[in-house]
Amino acid sequence: MWSLLLLHPFWNLVLSCILLISAFPGADASDISIAVSNMTLTATKFTPEVLLTAPRRSPAIPNAKGTKALFTVTTYSFETHRKTSQIRLLDVESGQSTLLVDDLSASEPTWIGDDEFLYLKSGEKGNTTVLVDKIARPGSQAYEVTTIKARISNIKIKELTNGTVAFVCSASATPDGQLSNPATAKKPYSSAKVYTSLFVRHWDEWLGEDKNSLWYTALEKKNGRFTLTGHGLVNALAGSKLESPVPPFGGTGDFDISPTGLVFVAKDPELNPALYTKTDLYYVPLKTFTEEQPPSPQIVETPGLEGYTNSPVFSHCGRKVAFTRMRSKQYESDKPRLMLLPDIGDLSKTEEFFATDDGEGAWDYRPETILWSADDKSLYVTAEKNARVHLWEVPSNPADARDTPSVIMTADGSVNDIRLLAEADSSSKLLVTSTSLVDNSCYSIVDPSANTTDILSSNSKQGKTFGLSRSSIGDITFKGAGDYDVHALVVRPSNFDEKKKYPLCFLIHGGPQGAWQDGWSNRWNPAVFAEQGYVVVSPNPTGSTGYGMALQNGIKGQWGGRPYEDLVKAFEHIEENMPYVDTDRAVALGASYGGYMINWIQGHPLGRKFKALVCHDGVFSTLNQWSTEELFFPIHDFEGTIYDNRAGYEKWDPAQHVNEWATPQLIIHSELDYRLPITEGLAPFNVLQSKGIPSKLVMFPDENHWVLKPENSLVWHEQVLAWINKYSGVEKETQEVREMAVVEDKRQKPM
Repeated sequence: MWSLLLLHPFWNLVLSCILLISAFPGADASDISIAVSNMTLTATKFTPEVLLTAPRRSPAIPNAKGTKALFTVTTYSFETHRKTSQIRLLDVESGQSTLLVDDLSASEPTWIGDDEFLYLKSGEKGNTTVLVDKIARPGSQAYEVTTIKARISNIKIKELTNGTVAFVCSASATPDGQLSNPATAKKPYSSAKVYTSLFVRHWDEWLGEDKNSLWYTALEKKNGRFTLTGHGLVNALAGSKLESPVPPFGGTGDFDISPTGLVFVAKDPELNPALYTKTDLYYVPLKTFTEEQPPSPQIVETPGLEGYTNSPVFSHCGRKVAFTRMRSKQYESDKPRLMLLPDIGDLSKTEEFFATDDGEGAWDYRPETILWSADDKSLYVTAEKNARVHLWEVPSNPADARDTPSVIMTADGSVNDIRLLAEADSSSKLLVTSTSLVDNSCYSIVDPSANTTDILSSNSKQGKTFGLSRSSIGDITFKGAGDYDVHALVVRPSNFDEKKKYPLCFLIHGGPQGAWQDGWSNRWNPAVFAEQGYVVVSPNPTGSTGYGMALQNGIKGQWGGRPYEDLVKAFEHIEENMPYVDTDRAVALGASYGGYMINWIQGHPLGRKFKALVCHDGVFSTLNQWSTEELFFPIHDFEGTIYDNRAGYEKWDPAQHVNEWATPQLIIHSELDYRLPITEGLAPFNVLQSKGIPSKLVMFPDENHWVLKPENSLVWHEQVLAWINKYSGVEKETQEVREMAVVEDKRQKPM
C-alpha cells in the first residue's frame, strides 16, 4: 500500500498535509502553507529533500514574564529555489505560534519589554536598520530606531538602573577603529595580497586588515518610542589590538553585558593565532554605555590556565562572572574548566570548580553553555556525556561544589540552548531547546527542582512528521583496542524487520576530538542513510569527546593507531552480535578526520571489508597538515612540528600505503576549504584513477569545510547515496521494489 502511495503525487500531498497538521496542533494557516510549500516530498520516507526543506527553528527566547517566546524559522524550496525567513511568537501556555515578521532580511529578534521586541533588518549598501515592533499588532506599529551604515550582528541588550537600555553588537572595524562597510569601501585596483607573518587565511577566507569588534550604545524611551542616546555606536575595543567575537565561529557566547559593563573573550594579541589557542577574558567597566571614550579593556587573571576561554556570563547581580577556561595554549580540544570571577571589582581572583591538586579536575566532562539561576545560587551547565549533551546543576560557589553534578532530566537527545523561563521567578524553571536523531527542534519546560521536563513544542512532533521515531535509535558498547569500552549509536530504517538483513552503513566522525551525538544534523544525518535501507552504526572511538579525557586524549600521536583498532573492533562486534546487519555489503563514510580514516582504511585490511568508501574533505597525507591554517592542531596531535618530529607525521600517513588501495571510493572536496586544501582531495583521486580503481571526484568551488548551500547539499546527498547504493546493492533492490509496485498498480487497475 505505502509503496503505491509513493508513486502518486496527489496522495503524497494529502498525506503531507495530514502529517503536518498533526505535527503542529497549534499552527495557523500560514504555518501549514509554508511547511507544505517547502517540503517537496512527503514524509512517508525521510529523504534528502525532506531533510533540506524541513523548517529550521532557532532557540526560543522567553520574555521576562515567561509567557511568550520569540524564535525564527527558515525554510528552503527546491521548487522556487528560494529561502524564506520568519520571526514568530510562541505562546508558552498553549504551544501555539503566530507570525510576527515575514522577511528574509529580518533577523535576531530580542525582547525589549514584555510586549515589544527589537530586531535587525539588513538593507542595501551594507546598511542595517534596528527596528522595534509590538507583539499585539506586529508590522503595523514597527518603527525605526536607527540605521547603521555597516553590517551588525550578535546583539545583546540589558536594562540599566537609570531606565535606559544598554545595546551591544558586533561589527567589523577598520585598522583605525571605525565601522567597516565593504559594500561602500573603495575597491583596490589590484587583487594581490601580501603577508609577512603566519595566519594568512582562516577557515574559508584570506585575512585582511579589518577585524571583529564590539560596539555599544544606549537606548532610551521617549514618547513611547526607543531612540539612541549619546554618540551612537562606540567601539569598545578601539586601540586595543583585540578582536571579538573570535572568528570564525564566535558570536553572542563570546561576550556579555551587565549594568557594570562588558566582558568579552579575545585572542592574546602577543601570540600568533596560527600557533596558539590562547584567548583571555577582558572587562570594560561602563556606567551608562554612552561613554564616548571607553576605558581600556582589563584582563581577568587565571593562573595556570592559558588555553581557550569561552561562555562568559554575568550573574543577575552584575558583580560575578562565570566562564570556562582551558589549560593548554596549543590544544584546541583541551578540557574546559568551569570558572568563577567572584567580584568584578577584583580581576586578579578567580576560582575553579572541581579543582584537584594534580590539576586534572574532579569532573571529567566538558562544560559548554552556562546559565545563572534566578537567585544566582546555582549554575545550569550543558556538557556532553555518552553521545548526548546533558543539562547539569552546579552550586554557584565553587566551595559548595564538593560533589560532581548529576544530570537534570530533559527531552530525548541533546540540549543546545537554555534560558530562564521567567527572570523574576525564583523557581528557576527553564526553557530548553534541544534536538535528537529524529527531531530537528524541540522546546521544553524543565523544572530542575522537581527534575521534570514537559515538551512545549516539537517541530516534527518528535520525528513523526519525518516518518521517524525513537524506536529506530539504539546503542551498542564493545571492547576497544585497550582496556576500555567504546560506544556507538545505531539507527535502523523506520520499516525495520529484525528477520531481514540490511547492509551496514559505517560512519566515522571528524574532529578527531568530536563525537556522533543523539542530535540533529543537516549535513551528516544518519536517518537519511537508514531510510535508504541501511543499518547505520556510528562509533565513537579513541579521540571522541564525552567519554572522559583519557579516551579523548588517547588519540595524541595515535591517529591511525588506537582509533583504527577501535573501528576494527566495532566491525567485528557488528559481525558477531548483529545478525540483521549484512557486513558483506558494508559501506563506510567519513569527513575531515573521518575522511583521513577512510584514506587510512583504504591502505589497511579493514578497507577490504567494505564494498565502497566515501571521503569528504579528508587528509591524503599527514605531511601536508602544514598547509592548514591553525598549525597548533597538528603540533599537538602529532607531538611536535614537522621539522622536529617528521617521523611522527610519517607514521600515520595514508599516502605511505597507497599500494594497498583497492576499494571503490568517492571523493568530495571544496575549493574554499582552507583547513584541508583541495589538493588533499585531488591527490587521492589521482591515485585511484591511475590505479584503475573505480572512483569519482565531486568538487564544490563555493563551499568550505562544510557543504551548506541547499542546492549544493542536495547534489552532495544525491552523489553520496548513488555511490554507496550502487556498490551495496541497495540501488538494485530499490529498482526491483519500484518495478514490483508498477506491476501491482497495473494489476489493480480495471481493464
